[in-house]
Amino acid sequence: MTLRLPRISGRDAVKAFSKIGYRAIRQRGSHIRLVHTDSKRIPLMIPDHAELSVGLLRRILRDADLSLDEFQQLL
Repeated sequence: MTLRLPRISGRDAVKAFSKIGYRAIRQRGSHIRLVHTDSKRIPLMIPDHAELSVGLLRRILRDADLSLDEFQQLL
């Protein structure tokens, strides 16, 4: 059985990524830029939308090098 991506907001995604060491450094318009504290992971750009699309969330997870299981544990 394949796991489905959750339908979450941009703010909820920022909260989840902050649990693994990402922190918001700036916001321009509706986009929030996150960097990891140890600088080994690439920075993330997350839109502050009411609901992130499935494709966008999948790309953000790939950029953060997280599996869907790991991400769901953060929620």
